[in-house]
Amino acid sequence: MTDSDYREAIRRSGRIVFFGGAGTSTESGIPDFRSAGGLYEQRTSKMYAPEEILSRDFFFDHPADFYSFYRTHMLHPRAQPNAAHLKLAELEREGRLKAVVTQNIDGLHQRAGSVNVLELHGSVHRNRCLDCGIFHPLAAVTGDPRPVPLCPECGGIIKPDVVLYQENLDFDLLERAAAHIRQADTLIVAGTSLTVQPAAGLVSLFRGDSLVLINLTPTPLDRMATHLVRGSIGEALGSL
Repeated sequence: MTDSDYREAIRRSGRIVFFGGAGTSTESGIPDFRSAGGLYEQRTSKMYAPEEILSRDFFFDHPADFYSFYRTHMLHPRAQPNAAHLKLAELEREGRLKAVVTQNIDGLHQRAGSVNVLELHGSVHRNRCLDCGIFHPLAAVTGDPRPVPLCPECGGIIKPDVVLYQENLDFDLLERAAAHIRQADTLIVAGTSLTVQPAAGLVSLFRGDSLVLINLTPTPLDRMATHLVRGSIGEALGSL
């Protein structure tokens, strides 16, 4: 189902906010989590489920097993921005898109040229030494041949600056995202199941004119949408 009026709603908007999830990056070759072919539906380990591996306790108890999974399934350094990322960056350059709020950790919005990106779940491109606190780029993880990457400054364990299960989201970042959504006249929600809290709850704060919801499958908030698009995010935004 495609609501062609969503294009006109976006064209006449001057204060757009984008809220996106893993589906935004599937067209860049990065798998999502909860779809039929997503990461959580695949048995990637004989002993542990992905949700267990991607938890804070597991990281500290089994760092080598964590990094074996993380390096294999969570890192996609060769992925390139798709049509959706590029269109959003264009809308920001025009001054009409005020913020990108993303649940993704891949950094593709920034690579496409977006500047005001609020990464609710962190980024694979930031990695912090647990001992000295120094931040390191992605290469510190991908380029270290050891089972667990260590800080070149002090030898401490490096932890990705991503939000794992059992960890809280950054409160200030959530407040900034909430403020942008409250002030938007159009909110584009795309590529997210809208089942992960508290991030998904941000959508309910929207009080503007047009809620454009783009997703391949139904979500709990479809009834709230003024424009509902079933299909490719890249095609939906790239065709503007």
